[in-house]
This record gives sequence, C-alpha cells and structure tokens, in this order.
Amino acid sequence: MVEFAQNYSQFKEISMTEVDYYEILEVSKTCGGAELKKSYRKLAMQYHPDRNQGDKEAEEKFKQINEAYQVLSDDEKRAIYDRYGKEGLNRQGGGFGGGMDDMMDIFNSMFGGSFGRGFGQNRRDPSQKYALDFEIELTLAFNEAIFGCEKKIDITYKTQCDACKGTGAKEGKLETCDYCKGQGQVVMRQGPMTFAQTCPKCKGEGKKIVEKCPSCHGKGYKTKEETITINIPAGVDSGNRLRVQGYGNEDKFGRRGDLYLTFFVQEDEHFVRNGSDIYIEVPLFFTQAILGGVITIPSLDGELELDLKPGTRDKEQFVFENEGVMDVHSKRKGRLIAQIQLKLPNKFSAEQKELLLKLQESFGIESAPHKSALENVFDRVKGWFTAE
Repeated sequence: MVEFAQNYSQFKEISMTEVDYYEILEVSKTCGGAELKKSYRKLAMQYHPDRNQGDKEAEEKFKQINEAYQVLSDDEKRAIYDRYGKEGLNRQGGGFGGGMDDMMDIFNSMFGGSFGRGFGQNRRDPSQKYALDFEIELTLAFNEAIFGCEKKIDITYKTQCDACKGTGAKEGKLETCDYCKGQGQVVMRQGPMTFAQTCPKCKGEGKKIVEKCPSCHGKGYKTKEETITINIPAGVDSGNRLRVQGYGNEDKFGRRGDLYLTFFVQEDEHFVRNGSDIYIEVPLFFTQAILGGVITIPSLDGELELDLKPGTRDKEQFVFENEGVMDVHSKRKGRLIAQIQLKLPNKFSAEQKELLLKLQESFGIESAPHKSALENVFDRVKGWFTAE
C-alpha cells in the first residue's frame, strides 16, 4: 500500500505539468520494446478498474498508462513524441491508436478476454465471478528438478456458492447496474478510437447486488481443498510453468479450469546450474596440479574420471559432454563443467619448508627469480628519479 500511495503521489505531480509518457510507464527514454511491455503489463494490472473499484484516481492513472503505451509502442509516434512532445502528436493528427492490437493481447491474457474494443471479441461469462485458471508456486529440491519426480500438493480451489447460485446476492436477487445501465460495458474514446471496457462496478454483469449473500458474504463462491499428485518432468528450472488440466477453479456447470505451476528450484551445495549445463568446483592440492594424474569427481549420475595433465592451472575447466541436465523441451543433455580450485598450504613445518627449498634447488631455480627477470625494470625506474 505504501508503494501504491507513492505511485499516486508521483502521478499527481506529473499531471500538474505536461504529461511525461516515460515517467508514467516508469521506464527510461532508451528502453526497448520488451522492457516497455513488461512495465506496461505490471502497471496496467496494478491500476486496472476491476482491482480498484470506485477509485477515480486509479481509473485516471489507468487511462494515462494506456495512452502512454499506445504512443511509445509505436515507433513512428514515439519518434514524434521524443522530438516534439504530445503537442507534436496532436499537430500530426496521429491520435493514440498505435499498439492497440498488442494491448488487446496483453489484456486478454491478464483478464480472460474481458477487455476489448466492443466488437466480435470473446468474453468470459460475466456471471462468472472468478477466473477458472489459477497459478501457484511450487518449490522443488535441486535433485527433484534435475531428475523429475512425483509430488503430492495441497491446493485450494473455488466453486460456486449454491445459496446464491454464484451471484453473491442474497437469494440471487440483483438490480440493474446504474453505472453502465445494464450494458456490462462502458465506452472509452481516445482520439479517433472507440473501445469498450468491462464495467468496473458490476464487472460486466450489468447487474448489481442489493444485499450480500450471507453464506459467501457476497463473493459468489466458496473454497474447497484437495490433495493431488503431479508428475514433474526432468529438467525443469526456476520460472518454468507447467499446465495441469482440470485442476483449476470450478464453474457453475461443474467444469474445472486449469492449474498452472510455476517452479522455484533450490540451490545445491556443490553443483551450480546454468540452463542445461552443470558446474562443479574441484579442489586440487598444488602438488597434484603439478604432477597431474587421474582423479575421480562426482557427477549427476555417479562418478567421472578426470585426467589431469602435469601443470594444471587454477580455474582451468574440463568439459564433459552429455553429463549435464536434460533439457525439458528438446530432451538433450547439457554439459558438466569441472573447474579447478587450486589449494595452497597456509602453514609449513620446518621440515616441509626444507623439503620445498630442496625441491626448488633441484630444478635449478634461484630463490628469487623475479629479481633477475625484472632487473632492467628496476634500473629504469631508478633512472626516473636520478635523471637531470
């Protein structure tokens, strides 16, 4: 609510001067189309009249958001606006029709097709007070996501209130909505464009509740709990969505919508995932790195042999094809990438130090080879300060 109030405060300040479309959509002037659409979607959801019934400020903000997006999502209109401002658009007679198809796609995806231009669009049954599809987040352990699993989850879904037959009104008694005069829609005009929006007061029903149903308190639905078993495919990752048909909310005819699961995958202590590739850090003592040899490292399916060449370097990577995660779409496996982490001793005993010095001498290397290698540099630096 604090963030919501702050946004309103910002909007009031903008509306007192010339409207800045970039500020309204909370993007920079260099933003791309994807960033613009993402911000528009978020703000339109926040200020949509269906979510802010009776709030005139939210309704005005919503109109401003639509106007801004229609201009900035059209390359030609955006160029005119960037150079001449809103007045330039008015002089050009461009109106605010740009980006309308894109907006319709966004609103249909967010509100089940309840937002349209008033002709030929598919609309959800206005008497249906809730969406049939719903989404929940499901947390998976690292190994569950990698290999797939069977999960039992508890869900809560909506079903029509029998006492009011889903109307939300006591004994199902409704009156004609005085805001839309029973039409279920209100007409909005922006320049030459005219389009209809679902009535924010009756939510498209054309009727309003006189007295709330005592059984569901005016909601028109009750909730039920259910435990279901879901098969999670191998390779899912955080942000992936799985559609589970027939486990959504229930309509008045007993038909169920769909449940959407959005996954959040926990991290592993040793393996790091990047898409279908898996990384693992292999600690290696400096003597092993110098001598080389074959060592055994863990993999997702068991063990792998890593053949180290003499003089293996710190951060050096070794790639094992088809040892990563199975791609949930292509079913192809990624790579396992083993990265060397060189370990050096922090402390030496007198005996160990003596052995190291002998080893050093056995290679014919002086104790401070950097001095001879950098001798010319030392002399040149000294010359900077002694030169006349």
